[in-house]
Parts: sequence; structure tokens; C-alpha cells
Amino acid sequence: MSSYVLKFQEIEKTQLLLVGGKGLNLGELSNIAEIHVPEGFCITTEAFQKALEPNEAFRTHLHQLTRLHINEQAKISEISQQIRQIIEEVEIPSDVLVAVQRNLTEFGEQHAYAVRSSATAEDLPHASFAGQHDTFLNIMGKDAILRHIRKCWSSLFTDRAVIYRMQNGFDHSQVSLSVIVQRMISPQASGILFTADPVTSNRKILSIDASFGLGEALVSGLVSADSYKVKDEAIIDKRIAVKKLAIYSFEKGGTETKQLDPHQQSLQTLTDQQILQLAHIGRHIENYFSYPQDIEWCLADDTFYIVQSRPITTLYPIPEAADDENYVYISVGHQQMMTDAIKPLGLSFFLLVTPAPMKKAGGRLFVDVTQHLASPGRRKDFLQAMGQHDPLLKDAVTTIVEREFIKTAPDAESAQGQKKPGQHPSVPAPDENDPSVVPELIKKAQASIEELKQNIQTKSGSDLMDFIVEDIQELKRILFNPHSTAVFMAAFDASAWLNKHMDEWLGEKNAADTLSQSVPHNITSEMGLALLDVADVIRPYPEIIHYLQSVRDDHFLDELVQFEGGQQIRDAIHNFLSKYGMRCAGEIDITRDRWSEKPSILLPLIFSNIKNFEHNESRRKFEQGQQEALKKEQELLDRLMKLPDGQQKAEETKRKIRILRNFIGYREYPKYGMVNRYFIYKQALMKEAEQLVQNHVIQEKEDIYYLSFEELREVARAQQLDEKIIFNRKNEYQLFEKLTPPRVITSDGEIITGQYKRENLPADAIAGLPVSTGVIEGRARVLVNMKDADLEEGDILVTAFTDPSWTPLFVSIKGLVTEVGGLMTHGAVIAREYGLPAVVGVENAAKLIKDGQRIRVNGTEGYVEVL
Repeated sequence: MSSYVLKFQEIEKTQLLLVGGKGLNLGELSNIAEIHVPEGFCITTEAFQKALEPNEAFRTHLHQLTRLHINEQAKISEISQQIRQIIEEVEIPSDVLVAVQRNLTEFGEQHAYAVRSSATAEDLPHASFAGQHDTFLNIMGKDAILRHIRKCWSSLFTDRAVIYRMQNGFDHSQVSLSVIVQRMISPQASGILFTADPVTSNRKILSIDASFGLGEALVSGLVSADSYKVKDEAIIDKRIAVKKLAIYSFEKGGTETKQLDPHQQSLQTLTDQQILQLAHIGRHIENYFSYPQDIEWCLADDTFYIVQSRPITTLYPIPEAADDENYVYISVGHQQMMTDAIKPLGLSFFLLVTPAPMKKAGGRLFVDVTQHLASPGRRKDFLQAMGQHDPLLKDAVTTIVEREFIKTAPDAESAQGQKKPGQHPSVPAPDENDPSVVPELIKKAQASIEELKQNIQTKSGSDLMDFIVEDIQELKRILFNPHSTAVFMAAFDASAWLNKHMDEWLGEKNAADTLSQSVPHNITSEMGLALLDVADVIRPYPEIIHYLQSVRDDHFLDELVQFEGGQQIRDAIHNFLSKYGMRCAGEIDITRDRWSEKPSILLPLIFSNIKNFEHNESRRKFEQGQQEALKKEQELLDRLMKLPDGQQKAEETKRKIRILRNFIGYREYPKYGMVNRYFIYKQALMKEAEQLVQNHVIQEKEDIYYLSFEELREVARAQQLDEKIIFNRKNEYQLFEKLTPPRVITSDGEIITGQYKRENLPADAIAGLPVSTGVIEGRARVLVNMKDADLEEGDILVTAFTDPSWTPLFVSIKGLVTEVGGLMTHGAVIAREYGLPAVVGVENAAKLIKDGQRIRVNGTEGYVEVL
């Protein structure tokens, strides 16, 4: 057996690096019973390397290519073209030629063949590379086949393939290419079969596209294909397209595009029996690979031939279930304003804290809401709550309910005796006249934090792990303290009452938004103002500003003392970090770098404050918000007094305003307390990680991020770990990072999307959820990371999500647009307190709105217009 050429049946599962993803899959398909694969062979990557490694010009250009950045497109194109020319002129080694000739003779040199590329980074679960490398059809004769082998090799360096590798983190010098030479089938029909619906991701629905002739017409977009959907061995949908063209093979090589006869154009490409037969083949292949497949097929002489099968890389993983019953899951990330993937240690900490029934999938957490939907009473309460919080989520779940996907169990609620979330009948509402309610809660939480700091210092090894488990019970006691919950629930209720009654009585929409400005005890909004004060300390010292603008690492604080004013500035930043340094973007993931660990993250925000504001801006902003809230309160009361029963209406309204302003600020504190505790746990665990590195158990401290807490606990006890676990988890996390989590997913894998049910929006308006009243126009600043913040006063922030760590940006902006969020998520609460018009839940906002465009945000009605 030659190492340069392998027949499909000779390929082993471990030979990805020899035959590439496509070749490996064809080798496996050839060994599946009942699956017909056109015969053929692979010219291996060893042949590619033998032909090109001695070529000095190739190696020189390849080195130049690896040093380019993805933005240098002109240079990428120039060097890639030079590499392709070198490859297409290279001499194929004699022993490779002999091996190719021997296989051609065996299979029949007179036949036509498809010559197809198969890269080592191709048809992988996390990167399909579909369409990146070239395929040539109906090639006849040894010389033509050899010429097209070189063409396939050179297609490894098309501009599109090079850029795709850069985007997906593949090293050009580490990728090689095998070439498939496969007996050509001249089909009457061909197409693509997905064993999961590519639109909805439903794993129980197969989707078939079919057209006449070769599949090239379908893939290249020349024709519209018939579309068939199959579920449970039954055709559930058929859409017959008008197919005016088809591509067929010439007898002497090459292909031609033909116009179909008018009577054939509207014919169904496959009979119903053939559709079901092909669906059966698809399920057979999927079961073999244990993963949904994207399958290329063709039909000739009443036989289905499979010419490729690859994993569908775009599907979001399904949360695991213990049985085959139907389940519905909703995204935690959309509620927590953090939809990024979370590392295993972060997931396990969140699971240790939450009482909700949660599942992991794709590096995210999902709440199993099946029981809520099974009981009519709980379903009604759940949908009502979702409607107030996230209309898109409510609409998606309502769609599922209407399909009767979840069986109704009327006694589910009484059988389990579960209370509604946040329901504590024994806990009275807080006294709105007692100004000590919130400060007392904060004082107790802070005392608990200080006690934790002291006690954890003496713990290590298994003692530390046991201590953290015990302390998490204290964290849960504080987080779910019914007296604490009653405080912000009273504020939520007051907000809802004010919005409802001011609209009914006065026609005033979202009145609570303005009334919520500059409330006391909001730890998150205070953080944004505190960073303005840091800017005040730095502003008088141009030399230090210049130094900080050149900072490249996180040790700059120690260098500040060499400058005039440096000690004062160092103290100001230290003081800020001592109170807020445990925060960061995506802070519900304990593994994320905190501001105290990477203080350079704050520098762009500080520079924006220095550039955009004068001294003492924090006090001005806070006082301005107070005045606007007071003015709005007086205006509402004056108008109410003129109504029938005005005195009573005014008194009740004044009471609700007092509840709102006294208690809504506390909404932000429980999460602050949780993140505070997280950071203390993390610091202790990182010391433990240092010891594990010293003991050669792990290679680097951050490896512990890829273990669950229970796994880390066992590693600390046993002082040993299989290093493959870390390696596999890191690769898995890289895959999860690229996925977009759905709001709602079912146990069938179907992703249900909701829609806003609203009329009378302006033409071309982008709908969202109004969470902070007002209308503002300005420049859109589309940001993915806080570190890229370069804001001018009056900009409107557009981003995927904002958690509390984004708050310091809010002082510089005039409006907010996010892709996820609800009425009471952190970004909405802070936007109202700062008086920023805000619209959240705007699907694909960061793609639909371009950075620098002028936009109008209507936070009263809930839409965005690109001007």
C-alpha cells in the first residue's frame, strides 16, 4: 500500500492528516453497509508535501503569508496568487505519478472522474471549510487528471481559503491538502440532504434539496431546487421549484449547462418513494456518525450514490435530557445580559448557586421551563412575567404552547407545591418610610464579605474546596433572602403601577423611567460616576495622560509614582478598584479577567471621560437626574390634582414614587454581592492553581478554568489530572465561542424565534423593547468589546449586550441599543437612572446598524431608525 495513494476502503479513522476531512469521510462512508459510494482513491498529503517542501520559492512565500494580518487583503491576494502559480507549475514526484497511474489503470483510465480537494482542516465539527477549495467534474485522461490534481493543491491558497483560515485561527503552514479522484456519476438528479432542518435546527426533520442533472447547478445557485421535508418517515412538506436549467456531463469530458424542456421544468425531481428512501439513507448515515449530517447525493439508474457527508457545523447543541420526553429550555444568558460562552469552572459555579432547574449546552446555561408550561396556572403566570420582561421570549414560548408540544398536566402545580418565583407570602412589603431598609441590607451583606475575606486566607487544598462549598450556602442565603427580594419586588411593582396608571389617567407613557433617575444606593450607576471622579484626578497631569496612553501591560500602577501627581492618581485608581475591581465584562463567568487583574481595561473609559467632560461632572450628572425626577414628580402630581378624585390619585402616586425611589437602586446590589464573593473565591483558587503548576499537575494556572468545580476539587485532593481533559475542553470552548445561543430551544433542537407584535412603526424601523423613555438622534458606536471604546459625547452605544461592567460607558453616551435584554435587566435599569433613551432586544442590531451611521432611538415606543 503506497503512502501517497489510498483507496477509499483502505482509509482508517485515524488518518485525517493524511487524507483530509472529505477523504476521511468518504473512507468511512465506503465501509457503511447499504451505502453506495462511487469508487475512488486519495492522493495523500504526503504527496503534496513531497512535491512542495523542497520548493524554496513556495516556502518563502508561505512564510510571508503567515506574517500577514487579515486586514492586509491586497497583500494576501498578491502572495496567494504567486503561491498558486508555483504549485500549478510544480513537478509531481515520480513515485506519486506511478501510484496514481496504477490506481487509474485499476479503476479504468477510460472513465471520467471528479477531482476534488480535501484539506486537513476541512469538514470538521467546528469548521466545515465548505466551498473554500476547488472541485473539478468529469475529468478524463491521465494528463488532465494530473493537471487538475495540481489545481486542487493550488486551491488551498485561493484568497477565500486563506482568509477563512485566518478567521478560524488555522496556521497556513500547518494545513495540507489531499486530492480525491472519484469515479464520475452522470446522474438524472442530485442534491443535498440535511438530517436536521437547517432553518429551524429541528433534529427530527430531514430537509432534502433536489434538482435535475449534476449538483453543481444547485450549489452554484444556477437553479432553484425542489425542497422536501420528512419527519417520522412521512413527507410533511413539498415545494416544487421551476427548474429551467441543469448541468450534465459531456461524454468526452467537461460539463455543459442545458435548458430543460418546458414540461420538465415543473416536474417533481424525486418521487415520494424516492424521497422516503433517501431520508432512510440519511438517517442511516447520521446514526453511523452520531451527529447530524450535510450529505451530497446523486441518483443514477434508480440507485442513490453518496458523494460526501460532513457534520452540520451551524447547529446549536441540545441540552441533555434523561428521557425522550419533550422539553423546552430558555437561555440564561439572555436574562443575565451575557450570551458569550462560559468556561466549565464558570458554568459549575453558577450551577452551585442557582436553585432553578438548569442544563448546559454549547458553553451556556438554559433553564428547563417544561414544568411551568405543563401546568395551566403556572403557564399563565410564566407567560405574563415573560411578556413584561422579554416579549420575544414570550412570543417564542407561546408558539410552542399553541403547538401542544408540552403535554398539559393540570395537577402539576399542586402536586409539586411550588410557589411562583419571588413569592414569599410570609414576608411583608418593606416600609417605604423607613430610610434604613436598604442601607441595613447592604451593611449585612458587606459584613459577610469581610468575614469571608478573613476566613478564606487560611484555607488551601481540600480544606479550601470544602470551605467554598460551605460559603456558597451563605451566598445563596443572601441572594435569595426573602426580605431582600421583597425590597426590589416592591420597586418593580411600584414602577409597573406608575406606568399603568399615569398612562390611564394622564396619557403619560413610561413615567417611571424619568422618576427612576439618580436614585440612592445604586451600586452600579455609582460606579460609572466614580470613574468620572478618577478622570478628575488625572485630568490636570498631561504627562501622566501621555504615559497612560502608551501603556501595554497591567503593571502601570506601580510606575505612576515616578511622575508628579502619580501617587495621588495611583491611590484614586486603587480606591476605585477596591470597591469595583471585582467587576468585568461577562462577570457571571468566574474565569473572566477582573478589572483588578487587568486594570488597563479601564483606561479607554477614563480617557473618554477626560476628553468629553469637565471637572466635577459626576456631581452635575447626579444632581441633574435628581432635578429631572423631582420636576417630573411635581408635574404629575399637579396634573393629577386637576382630575376627579385628584387628591386621592396624587397621594397614591406620591406613595408609589417614594417606594420606587427608595428601593429601585437596591436592584443592582445582590449581583454585586455575588460577583464580590466570586472574586474572593477566584483569588483563593488561583493560589491553589499556582501550587498545582509547581507540582506539575497542570501546565498553567488558567487550566483550572476548563474543569468543573467538582473536578477541580478532586484534582486538589488527588494531585493528578489527565492532560487530555484540558486539551479537549479548550478545543470544545473554541467551538462554543463561535456559536450564537438561542433564546428558546426545544429537546428536538428546534430554535424558536419570537416576533414583536406591534403596528404603526415607521417604514424601515427596527423593532425592539422600549426600556427607557425618550427619543435621541446621534452617531452609532457599534462596539463588541469595552476596550475598543472611543466615545464622543452624544454617541449612541450599539452592542450585543451590556452587563454592569459597561456602566462606565453610559456617562458618555446619549442612548443605548442592545440585541438582548429586558425591562429589568441591568442595562435597562441603569439607562433609566441616567435618563438615556434605550431600546433592547433588537435582533442583530450590531449587524443591521453600522458603526458611524446616524440613528434615531425611540425609547418610548421601542424602535430604531437608521437616518
